[in-house]
Amino acid sequence: MLYCADLKLSEVAERLACRLDGDGEVDVHRLTGIDVAQPGDLTFLTSSRYVSALRSTRATAVILGEDAEAAPCPMLRTATPSLAVARAVGLFGNEIRPAPGVDPATSIAPDVSLGEGVSIGPFVSIGSGASVGSRTIVHPGVHIGPGAAIGADCVIHSHVAVRERVVIGDRVIVQNAAVIGSDGYGFAQRPDGTHEKIPQLGDVVLEADVEIGAHVAIDRPAIGETRIRAGAKIDNLVQIGHGVRVGRNTLLAAQVGIAGSTTVEDSVVLAGQVGVNSHVTIGEGTRATGQTGITNSVPSGSFISGLPAIDNRAWRKAAASFQMLPALRKKVAALERRLAELETHRSSTE
Repeated sequence: MLYCADLKLSEVAERLACRLDGDGEVDVHRLTGIDVAQPGDLTFLTSSRYVSALRSTRATAVILGEDAEAAPCPMLRTATPSLAVARAVGLFGNEIRPAPGVDPATSIAPDVSLGEGVSIGPFVSIGSGASVGSRTIVHPGVHIGPGAAIGADCVIHSHVAVRERVVIGDRVIVQNAAVIGSDGYGFAQRPDGTHEKIPQLGDVVLEADVEIGAHVAIDRPAIGETRIRAGAKIDNLVQIGHGVRVGRNTLLAAQVGIAGSTTVEDSVVLAGQVGVNSHVTIGEGTRATGQTGITNSVPSGSFISGLPAIDNRAWRKAAASFQMLPALRKKVAALERRLAELETHRSSTE
């Protein structure tokens, strides 16, 4: 539940760009789920599973789709109800934003460039030649390496490490304990079987409007760059290998792992625990269901599942057959025994 000062429903409709259907003079003061909403609440319907709850809701008003069933209260109708709800969260939320300024318990090199209105929390370290753009918030315990550049209006949460020479664009959010620019996994084998580390000296670039989840690791390559393009959203516990390119508006869910030198094109969706081999290309708009293993390049527009990844429809048919395999095995064994008996009987009668 999110709280704020009372707002007229007409004002909420205007700010959310929704069509008001009903009394706009009623007051709403919080956003909450449809099953627990009370008078004074604004609620929402974004799934048909909650239509029955809509019919009996006690909410003062509801956000819903243009074609949704009518509610027993004033309605804010829109073609994109999920987007309206997302904006309503911001409208009714009480975001805690630290005041601008640099905490005295920081370690900042003399030649660091800080933009106007930045907020630098305690125990932050910023290396020589680094820069932080205007209005960016750096929470306590962050390390920003030498030569790193962070754009304007970013939020870098506690215990993040932004390594040397990493470039981060505007309006980027990095959640707690992510590591941007860690060494790629590169070793050359010596004649005696031991391994020599390949220096990882390439670049890492996060373009504008990227979001990085908690405990994400984005590796730098030995040569070249790892690049996350504008608008990509990366969930917690994701591993991006060295030299990977992630396309615009791509979504990577929790525990995705992408091996080095792979290209993920624009608007790809990889669900939880998807694994991607090195040196492959995942075509634009591809969707992969959870725990898919992508071992080869995938054409644009694919919908894939399984290991190795195949078309989702084919995988679903195969998965439905798995549970029948034990019975099929018994049936085949019985048929083999019967065939052997018939062959033995035939031999004895000849």
